[in-house]
Amino acid sequence: MRARSKPKAARRLKAARLGFRDVLHVGSAGPRARPVRVMLSALGIAIGIATMVAVVGISSSSQAQLLRELDKLGTNLLVASPGEAMFAGEKVTLPRDAVGRAARVDGVEDVGATGDLDSTVRRSEKIPEDETGGISVKAATEGLLKVLRGRVAHGSWFNAANSRYPSVVLGHVAAQRLGITAPGQQVWVGDRYFTVIGVLGALPLAPDVERSALTGWDASKKLLGFDGRPTSVYERSTDATVARVRGLLAPTIDPENPRNVQVTDPSSALQAKAATEGAFSTLLLGLGGIALLVGGVGVANTMIISVLERRREIGLRRSLGATRGQIRVQFVTESLLLSGLGGVAGVALGAAATAAYAASGDLPWVVPPWSMAGGFAATLAIGTVAGLYPAVRAARLSPTLALQAG
Repeated sequence: MRARSKPKAARRLKAARLGFRDVLHVGSAGPRARPVRVMLSALGIAIGIATMVAVVGISSSSQAQLLRELDKLGTNLLVASPGEAMFAGEKVTLPRDAVGRAARVDGVEDVGATGDLDSTVRRSEKIPEDETGGISVKAATEGLLKVLRGRVAHGSWFNAANSRYPSVVLGHVAAQRLGITAPGQQVWVGDRYFTVIGVLGALPLAPDVERSALTGWDASKKLLGFDGRPTSVYERSTDATVARVRGLLAPTIDPENPRNVQVTDPSSALQAKAATEGAFSTLLLGLGGIALLVGGVGVANTMIISVLERRREIGLRRSLGATRGQIRVQFVTESLLLSGLGGVAGVALGAAATAAYAASGDLPWVVPPWSMAGGFAATLAIGTVAGLYPAVRAARLSPTLALQAG
């Protein structure tokens, strides 16, 4: 016998499935109908993401500049200087031949030195002696500039000829304080005029040299009473031998009292700065996160208002067969579109702000991809959370009561 078919009334109706394009269409209906509200809602999200991307980008750009500078200057520079005295009133000095001794250490490539002088530098003898402008006077060897990997911005450096005469090379900070921009002018050093033969460029690894007036080693002995004892001995070694040279430098310079020699690494400050760059950006990241949360609250508020305004639409869709799940998907999609629009705008604004900052400071433009991807992902998470409650509220509306709404 042929099995009886079930009556049509007993058959269950299957809800129509929404494809991806259908979900986008119904989800974008609200934003397309209210573009001004959408822009204002997305603005909070955009500000939060822009702040976070810009903070990370600016920090990364500064760090990249420091690392580039370290690569240029090198991390193989060591400085030997007098250590601390064991007894009060005792003066510790380096041997007069400290430069030659340092040069004999295996692995050392270049050596230079400076020696502090008990003299002042002024534009003329008419300026009071105590008005030094924070500029010190140092004797310098001919090899100093090469060791520091510095450059002469204007003029020339010391050589075998001019280092014996009353000539002076100014660090760029000292030149600025003296108001000297080009060689050929004269300054009063000690008790006579010295001719400026050069102005140095920036020396990040030797800030004391930047603030000094440098005189030739021989001229300092003859004209300024220099005793020939270096105050700082700078040496460059190969990258592979830096650690070993550091251990040998003090006992080589002063074999009898190695404790009298202090060896430092001037690049360590830049390395530490590069490692900690962005530590103070945590506060700004927190502020960006707060702005992002405020933007998420704004999106949630917008979605709640949208649900209240569109109750008749919700009731009509439910009456035509839309399920509660489809209503939830519709409003969550709308929330995601709102926050996603703000996220895209925020990433673009943050990248643009980083580019402007990098251009103004001559820095490399670096925006880590993870910051942009993470920022956009955060907006989607905020959008999902912000749209859940309005979506659930919309899905729970009774079709009959919703159609009766004014």
